[in-house]
Amino acid sequence: MTAWPEPYTFGALPLPDGRTRFRLWAPSASPGLALLIEGRAPIALHPDAQGYAQADVDCGPGTRYRYRLGDGLTVPDPAARLQDGDVHDASIVTGADAYPWQHPGWRGRPWEETVLYEVHVGLAGGYAALRGRLPALADLGVTLLELMPLADFPGPRNWGYDGVLPYAPDTAYGSPDELKGLIDAAHGLGMGVMLDVVYNHFGPDGNYLPRYAAPFFRDDVQTPWGAAIDFRQAAVRRYFEENALHWLGEYRFDGLRLDAAHAIVGHEWLEELARHVRGQLPGRHVHLVLENDDNRASLLQAGYDAQWNDDLHHVLHHLLTGESHGYYADYARQPAQALAHCLEQGWLYQGQPSAHRGGRPRGEPSAHLPPSAFVLYLQNHDQTGNRAHGERLTRLAPTADRLRAAVALQLLAPQVPLIFMGEESGSQAPFLYFTSHADPALAQAVRAGRQREFADFAAFAGAGGAADPPDPNAAETFLRSHPWDAGHADAAGQWRAYYRALLHLRRQLLAPRLRGAQSLGALALGAHAAQARWRLNDGAVLTLYANLGGAREPLPAALAPRGDFADLLFESLPGAFDSLRAGSLCGDSAVYLLEYAP
Repeated sequence: MTAWPEPYTFGALPLPDGRTRFRLWAPSASPGLALLIEGRAPIALHPDAQGYAQADVDCGPGTRYRYRLGDGLTVPDPAARLQDGDVHDASIVTGADAYPWQHPGWRGRPWEETVLYEVHVGLAGGYAALRGRLPALADLGVTLLELMPLADFPGPRNWGYDGVLPYAPDTAYGSPDELKGLIDAAHGLGMGVMLDVVYNHFGPDGNYLPRYAAPFFRDDVQTPWGAAIDFRQAAVRRYFEENALHWLGEYRFDGLRLDAAHAIVGHEWLEELARHVRGQLPGRHVHLVLENDDNRASLLQAGYDAQWNDDLHHVLHHLLTGESHGYYADYARQPAQALAHCLEQGWLYQGQPSAHRGGRPRGEPSAHLPPSAFVLYLQNHDQTGNRAHGERLTRLAPTADRLRAAVALQLLAPQVPLIFMGEESGSQAPFLYFTSHADPALAQAVRAGRQREFADFAAFAGAGGAADPPDPNAAETFLRSHPWDAGHADAAGQWRAYYRALLHLRRQLLAPRLRGAQSLGALALGAHAAQARWRLNDGAVLTLYANLGGAREPLPAALAPRGDFADLLFESLPGAFDSLRAGSLCGDSAVYLLEYAP
């Protein structure tokens, strides 16, 4: 672990003597760089040999400030803890944490107990409104709330992945103390809170770093969002390492989900980040989760708890909907075998070539990893929002029975389940891609980019017709995405009862047995069905039979449950267990059995 003389290097940091230290990494700033403090004369800054410019000033919390570049452009602090308005406005000096934490002894919960719930804070009504939803989520069985990114973004509406000030929670959702109050209240209910962070790019509006810190980015590697961030630079690595500690320490988040880690060039920095975070926060359950299209199993043995499992999502989505366009094409061939492979080993792609990726190999072997190393979801912000019209599975699955079977498969599997906001009530509201860019040219570029990026999906075919996605910049697009739609109250209640029953079983009968669980194998049962088995840590055996096709599948005699072979844990369709014992697996059903150790 690197020993640093100060907890933070970047930003405006109050000193014990009442002054504030302003520190900016500006290795390529032209002459004339200055600190502008509201109501005072400009203070000239001169970067040192390492590129850092620093000034200790007699001022305290609440001070508004900017930096002026040599050409006269004024910019916010890239490590601002709070903004006075939006991403182009003044930054505000903040003091030491003064929030009156009610649950300071909270240390988190073990990862194997996790039931994730992904939520967009803006759609929930802001920090305070989301706090009001916590008791219902705790009652449902959620143990870890996952917030989509909060880093300050342009305008009041955004998914969060256009953030440009990674240290500043966006005030469109409320104040920093309201965010802390949300986290504190969750801890009081026995629930952790995880934050989605974006360390692979900055948004297109409000990122001024290239103007004075050009080495922050590489000139030889491009990502889908532009020049790659240069993690070869010590200052860049430290900027993001300190950012992680800022959220985990100042705000007491229980973990971080790293967006699109495959776009971070040099996975050795990801290992360094995990080591540093864990070394600085001993005694806490801090969860680090990756989104990584590269399927790098090695990272899951280097400080990361789990990875979002796109492979298992994609094969389940194909089985649920029949869709085979775009990246789903890789999972449409022998989907039952693919499902069995993912249930047994985690990923489908473990180094073999992907046709969708032009035959390039993808992934590393994952069979040695525990089931808890994989986050299992049926929907999330990407998989729902990156559709032309943001349809949820309630509108895409051909039958409710098939969707209920998939939900049962998900919530009782040893993998870590993730529920996307609204799933638990059977929401039929779309989740659409939305922004609020003030620049008309940028708003138009986003509209055009959405169509180009997903042109190979059938749902995006054509132009100027019904297939065109809604305008991301229109306020109506945001309003239509509210996940807790008021209609279908009876159906919503039934869905909530279904989720609550499954998660109660998970909490009572499975969670205590999941640490150390191991796969005992899986196999396909026909075209749309699979069986999978896991040995739990007390010797009990969990068995899944799942059929996500409409036709009944006969079972080989050796695979049918016999007599008192195991207790029925759950059947998604009444009579499905009796059918199993009679030698066939009902269509659109899932059955879990639990055989206790002798």
